[in-house]
Amino acid sequence: MEAAADEVVRLKSASQAIDHSGDELFGCPLAQKKIVIVGSRDDGTTTVLLEALHVRGREVAVHASFEELGHSSLQSTGTVFVLIGSLCQDALYSCVAALVSSARHINVIPIVEYADQEKAAALLELGCVDYLLSPFSETQIDALLRRQQHAETAEESFVSCSQAGRRLLSMAQRVALTRAPILITGETGTGKELMARYIHRFSAGDEAPFVAVNCAAIPEQMLESILFGHERGAFTGAVSAQPGKFELANGGTLLLDEIGELPLGLQAKLLRVLQEQRVERLGGRREVALDVRVIAATNRDLQQEVAQGRFRADLMFRLDVLPLHISPLRERKEDVLPLARSFIRKYAPLDAELELLTEDACRALLQHDWPGNARELENTVQRALVLRNGLFIQPRDLGLQAPAPSLSARDEQPVAVLGETGKAALRASGKWAEYQHVIDTIRKFDGHKAKAAQSLGMTPRALRYRLNAMREQGIQVNF
Repeated sequence: MEAAADEVVRLKSASQAIDHSGDELFGCPLAQKKIVIVGSRDDGTTTVLLEALHVRGREVAVHASFEELGHSSLQSTGTVFVLIGSLCQDALYSCVAALVSSARHINVIPIVEYADQEKAAALLELGCVDYLLSPFSETQIDALLRRQQHAETAEESFVSCSQAGRRLLSMAQRVALTRAPILITGETGTGKELMARYIHRFSAGDEAPFVAVNCAAIPEQMLESILFGHERGAFTGAVSAQPGKFELANGGTLLLDEIGELPLGLQAKLLRVLQEQRVERLGGRREVALDVRVIAATNRDLQQEVAQGRFRADLMFRLDVLPLHISPLRERKEDVLPLARSFIRKYAPLDAELELLTEDACRALLQHDWPGNARELENTVQRALVLRNGLFIQPRDLGLQAPAPSLSARDEQPVAVLGETGKAALRASGKWAEYQHVIDTIRKFDGHKAKAAQSLGMTPRALRYRLNAMREQGIQVNF
């Protein structure tokens, strides 16, 4: 065990200098990076793997132990194959955990026997992105390298360097290999649609269609036609036949965002489409065969919705085959700076090569709780790029000193928006007054949203959508 501990220390020390290299998510393509094989086996696995990789034109280095890995080696490495067998189990887990945490840009892939798949599962929990069963074929090598190439492309959709985030991406890669429905849960702004796009790009690439539908943003009377399509004359105004979102997504992925807002009547029809993998347009008599991956997303607790009679239990079980939960940003602070830098690359591409965030700005970003999650962070970075005085972003440019606005107290007044004057300030003040009126009306009816919606002259569904929009603005609505 002392040798294992020394090995961990040496590994951490060797990779300390590249601790921030995980932030560089868009460096040279994975196919151009070196592959490293660590460990030894007596069954010829190393030889077979080396030959397979050399035939495919990949540069490969072999190290007998983790301690031989140094800064220069890790910096130019894209994938590390770990041969199980050269270390005891405790030392193996320690070394792999140290490698994953200190060199987050590397794909760590253990090679295990069929009898040791439980050990592979434990290594995946530590942050390994995949594993290979020995003995393996060249077809399996090709499939693994292709998955890693897809993963690198897909990472443009979902940026994460934290251990929890890496585990989530690893799980997403595994569920992406199936066609079963996927349910993505998480708070508003955590990036549920980005995760859906990650899964789509990992499994199908950019060639297949990706269609997203926000079930909360479409009026109930139009939603059925939009999802399933309609024939000419199916209803007043249907002057021509139109395919639905299911048909448009055929051969690709359909994201049903805010699935918890779907009306009960449509839930039964959706369940039938998922079970039969066929859809019939409104007013039509012909069924269309489907080959669609369905991903549902929600910020609600569907089990609680089922208990309260707002969601069908059979549909929940159908959607919840492969659940993925995205933790809020406050629980994975390691992702804050990589995300911020990715937003800088997005909104200031000409300055992307520079480190625009000062140390004080980085500290301010890490100290904030981010109730709006990644969406709030994106808005903050975008605003800072506009308001900065000079090239670099200072803490004052972030505007994080004041807490997020809250309308939970009756006597709270609208907050003036920094830098807005004239008509802009009037519009902002009117928006806050509107929000305050909604809050006061709901309180008037003791939290009864149906009665409040009737008083406000809107449907309960429209009120729920309005409250969700307020939460996205960082307003704490507690009812």
